[in-house]
Amino acid sequence: MKKFLGITAGAMVLAGCASSQPAAAPVAAAASPAAAVNPGVILTAARFVDVAASAALYAIEAAKLAETRSGDRDVRALAAMQKANGEGIGGQLSYAGRRVNALPDNVLTAQHRAMLDELRYARDFDATYLAQQQRMVPLMRQFHEQYARQGDSPTLRPVAEFSAEKLAAQERALGRIR
Repeated sequence: MKKFLGITAGAMVLAGCASSQPAAAPVAAAASPAAAVNPGVILTAARFVDVAASAALYAIEAAKLAETRSGDRDVRALAAMQKANGEGIGGQLSYAGRRVNALPDNVLTAQHRAMLDELRYARDFDATYLAQQQRMVPLMRQFHEQYARQGDSPTLRPVAEFSAEKLAAQERALGRIR
């Protein structure tokens, strides 16, 4: 798997290579974030980076779809926040991951890939997008909070804390749309 310097760089590569059909992003064999959010499980640094990077890439790509497909200005505003958060989290993961030899890959988990596919072909884009965010944002906030408390890397725990704060703000914004 190719290492990359940041989620944003990887997303730009995907966008630059796009044809008239959406380019397929690589799919990781990683388990779902839901499986990783378990109070009895302490994630390794590499596993944390894999799941968090996939979620950040999903956030960026889903937000790009919302920018073009949503007819609701509140949804587009949420997408702009989601995209900025995904880029910020991806950058933090890249910077800190370098220090612990756990660089994020430009790879989506099977779950994140399926969610993007569902968005691409949704008849009611806004409803599908909001439903996904209502499930994913709290789950990923919990994932990052758990790692911030119990993660095995002192270098990555502040990244998880930063990410949890960004996702909490996104969760509040999402609550105002419902």
